[in-house]
Amino acid sequence: MKHSSSVPPLLLVVVLVSATATCAGPLTGPVKPGDWGGEHIALVVTANGASVEYDCASGTVDQPLVAAEGRFTAVGTHTRGHGGPVRDDEIPDRHPARYDGQVDEETMTLEVTLLDSGEKLGRYTLVHGRSPSVFKCL
Repeated sequence: MKHSSSVPPLLLVVVLVSATATCAGPLTGPVKPGDWGGEHIALVVTANGASVEYDCASGTVDQPLVAAEGRFTAVGTHTRGHGGPVRDDEIPDRHPARYDGQVDEETMTLEVTLLDSGEKLGRYTLVHGRSPSVFKCL
């Protein structure tokens, strides 16, 4: 049977797959696991949540990060740090936190809000696979 198209079938498949692979847009589904880095923040996403490191704080996301049309909201904790050593009997300055994000395949914007006070801690831009720029408090 003779193919009537002037474009070879294999080339057509390669072009269609390439076009689909480069279309980045709002994500629906689990946020890509792995390291996400930005200015003053490092985020490690797993199937069960995430861990967060800031310049002088840390946090957890205690549920899976799943986006719907590029947006997600998850809860966890935020623990303020301080300079100097941590005493053995020190009680962590831990607060419940909400993590609101917007994500496509490789870029994320993350806003962090403390739930007990309503304090907004900041808005961060992260990129999947990028090394974070975090400076520990002294």
